[in-house]
Amino acid sequence: MNRFAQKIHDQEKHRHRKLILKAGDEVVVISGKEKGKRGKILHIDRSNDRIYVEGVNKIKRFMRPTQENPQGGVIEIEAPMHLSNVLFYDSKKKKGVKLGKKEEDGKRVRMTRPEGKTV
Repeated sequence: MNRFAQKIHDQEKHRHRKLILKAGDEVVVISGKEKGKRGKILHIDRSNDRIYVEGVNKIKRFMRPTQENPQGGVIEIEAPMHLSNVLFYDSKKKKGVKLGKKEEDGKRVRMTRPEGKTV
């Protein structure tokens, strides 16, 4: 890869997506092996466009004994998934909806699309 292509590659790698989802939001998985499951957002990794959802996409980790966990053993933790695999869950509609932003009284608020109801 020449230096110009490397520069473009580095710029794309460090580009951040503008997110409307926040930690604590309830989301529904729309694709992958966990499709249809719901959970709350625990953490968002903005640099890699990844999201951690409570109770979804669990993997097993084999922990060796430590002072905090003298027993060691197998634990299940949430693995990250890509942001494009989830939608905001609207409890009134009982399904996933897209979100957008609009200005109300000088403040930017989140809204459902295309209805325009604030979240």
